Amino acid sequence: MKPIRLTAHAESYCEDRGFSVREVETAIREGNWQPAERNRLQCRKEFLYKSEWLGKYYETKMVKPIFVDEADEIVVITVYTFYY
Repeated sequence: MKPIRLTAHAESYCEDRGFSVREVETAIREGNWQPAERNRLQCRKEFLYKSEWLGKYYETKMVKPIFVDEADEIVVITVYTFYY
């Protein structure tokens, strides 16, 4: 199993977008990989949330990492989160 590394850019958004490194790792390990722009990959994983985000209650959070599958590691470029 390859290690997963977040770039400084991706890691800088953890708090602003409300995701954890563990959620990103879970999404990559369990999600269905799809092609993304610029020869990158993406996947998605829904998590039970049942909490408030920016003053509004949401049942579900989806974490969508954008990454590159390199020979020795998976490098996460950025991560998007969606609440619903």
